[in-house]
Amino acid sequence: MPDFVVHCVMEALNTLGKPLKGAKILMLGLAYKANVDDDRESPSYHLMQKLEERGAVVSYNDPYIPVIRPSREFSNYAGRKSVPVGKGFDLILISTPHDEYKTMDLTGLNIPIVDTRNVVKGSSPLVFRA
Repeated sequence: MPDFVVHCVMEALNTLGKPLKGAKILMLGLAYKANVDDDRESPSYHLMQKLEERGAVVSYNDPYIPVIRPSREFSNYAGRKSVPVGKGFDLILISTPHDEYKTMDLTGLNIPIVDTRNVVKGSSPLVFRA
């Protein structure tokens, strides 16, 4: 599934004529499931790794995981900090459906959104469902 999501991210960027390499991506959610701070075995880390291997610059936001803790499999991410949701990114990737994200007006940022969890309600030409 991570490869499919990476493909969706690439397609969303391509609609705006932007390559994945060098793209600034904000991943919403690192936790394994919504509204918890458990990031063990989270597929979000695999997405982050695959995107970065292809040259993307990936930041994350997770209200439950302010700093990535050390782990065996993804020790290279330890110490990264959650960043605020806002402008300055080429794309938003929603990977965990935290309640906080459901109340945000993400479409108001006017950048592509790849929604893997059906968080964004309504339709917009900038929302891509994965």
